[in-house]
Amino acid sequence: MQASELLDTYYVDANTWDEMYSDAGVREQYQGIVSFMQQLTVEELNKKEELARSLFMSQGITFTVYNSGEGIEKIFPFDIIPRIITASEWGFIEKGIAQRLKVLNLFLKDIYSDRFILKDGIVPVDIIYSCPHFLREMYNFPVPHDIYVHIAGIDLIRNNDGSFYILEDNLRTPSGVSYMLENREITKRIFPDLLPRNNVRMVTDYPNILHKNLVSLSPRQNRNPTIVLLTPGSYNSAYFEHTTLARLMGVELVEGSDLVVDRHRVYMKTTSGLQQVDVIYRRVDDEFLDPLIFNPKSVLGVAGIMSAYRKGNVAIVNAVGNGVADDKAIYTHVPAMIRYYLNEEPLLKNVPTYQLGNREEQEYVFKNMDKMVIKKTNESGGYGMLMGHTATAEEIIAYQNEIVKYPRQFIAQPIISLSSSPCYMNGRLHPRRIDLRPYALYGPEGIQIVPGGLTRVALREGSLVVNSSQGGGSKDTWVLAG
Repeated sequence: MQASELLDTYYVDANTWDEMYSDAGVREQYQGIVSFMQQLTVEELNKKEELARSLFMSQGITFTVYNSGEGIEKIFPFDIIPRIITASEWGFIEKGIAQRLKVLNLFLKDIYSDRFILKDGIVPVDIIYSCPHFLREMYNFPVPHDIYVHIAGIDLIRNNDGSFYILEDNLRTPSGVSYMLENREITKRIFPDLLPRNNVRMVTDYPNILHKNLVSLSPRQNRNPTIVLLTPGSYNSAYFEHTTLARLMGVELVEGSDLVVDRHRVYMKTTSGLQQVDVIYRRVDDEFLDPLIFNPKSVLGVAGIMSAYRKGNVAIVNAVGNGVADDKAIYTHVPAMIRYYLNEEPLLKNVPTYQLGNREEQEYVFKNMDKMVIKKTNESGGYGMLMGHTATAEEIIAYQNEIVKYPRQFIAQPIISLSSSPCYMNGRLHPRRIDLRPYALYGPEGIQIVPGGLTRVALREGSLVVNSSQGGGSKDTWVLAG
């Protein structure tokens, strides 16, 4: 059977934007890979899929899914058909993310210092002070270069009108970049000629750009500062990513027990004694970072690390306290922030969002629960979410009762269709819903956005939930150079 026959049986929902197909046929950016596939048999595609699976297995590319019922650690699901973005689409995305990241940094600087945006009534004071991730310990904290968000993963979706929307901002310890890098390496192995033939831009510079930015943050003026990646340990769901990034950057991977603070300086324990640490790329959440300041029971962080940070003896990436800017209740105010701080219109729109502390908006949402996604404002990874169109009456009532008790903890959004992309599954092509998480790096020299990102895939038919922690998969993301 020829792969060209697969295209004849690829059916797209009329109300869904498909990345490969339009009413006029195959979109121009996909014609190269479609032409290539037409030269293959299904057996050859099956072999490529099996090779990809074997490579993921042999390299231990895993993700932990705690509620899957299949055990803790799984091989990360990968689809061999890439998601392709044109140069003009990417140019627009790049500008929109840079605008947003610049503003979110200005917002963090403001609310932890002068708080002009609160005094001018642009953002409600109560939303800030009720946020569990707003840390008073960061008030007037001397953050190097005034950069709070050095690494951001901004989630995008494409609606059925073809427009891109910001779904959420990830500004604390965004994950997934290692899968972006590994997806590209796997694609090189299974389709070695396709990338140069299609003029696809590279993503492999990410570790070098990140390392350069980390070096530039060193408080000591030495040519080779000591940089470490602080991980919660091997039981963390993203531990594979921690080990991968440490290896690619050539920095030490450490746990809290490997570090010690003495006289407001952080040291790493080595076989030759203590070595002063200049920059910490931490993947430990705020509340576990310093047991002297936050959770006293934490064994993941380092006692005294905040004092070294405040004294300017160590740089921490991302900055502490960023969670107030990616709280889902704050998300609704980002367009107003852009107008306030930059006097510009947002390039990338928000998904329409209802604040459930507002009585009128709550009533409207309750009447239209079957058309809504309900999200907890401080959950991530697809947890604490209700998809109204698939929820039972009992689940809806339970959520409504919780919302009435704790309205600040929930937002609602209309169900967005999400664009679809072809996935090769069980010897056939099927449309599956996708999103995109581009990665932006903010250093003293400005913002750089890696041309690509992590395209996440809802593997189950009809599902709109793409989160890896909920059993979703991913595919390589191609950004064309021109």
